[in-house]
Amino acid sequence: MTEITTETVTTQESASSPTNPIVAKQVKVEATNYQTLEYFIYFMFGVLEVLLAFRLVLKLTGASIMSSFVDMVYGVSGLFILPFEGIFHRAISQGIETASVLEPATLVAIVVYAVAAWGIIQLLRIVSREKQSSN
Repeated sequence: MTEITTETVTTQESASSPTNPIVAKQVKVEATNYQTLEYFIYFMFGVLEVLLAFRLVLKLTGASIMSSFVDMVYGVSGLFILPFEGIFHRAISQGIETASVLEPATLVAIVVYAVAAWGIIQLLRIVSREKQSSN
């Protein structure tokens, strides 16, 4: 994967001469449209993965849905784990004050969306190579 980089090169012809200034050059390499799309896809799937990880941790710790943050995380992430519900049974551990829930659907969703992101990026790279070679 090609990244956007900025390099600074500093040269000095003679270290002992006070009249020779230090010359600094910056070289900027810009991303292509396909690379920009690739970064965007990685970002979006990364946000989704973090959201699912939050859901997993909140469910395992028995977080209260009375919190608006917890309710928001459960509401948004619920849409993304819906296709994986029912594959495995939930494990519930009842505590004194809260119930800890292990949702295998969340774990499956994390893996599936990570593989989907990788597959989309690989497909994008194949398409971008074809476009570059035809020019």
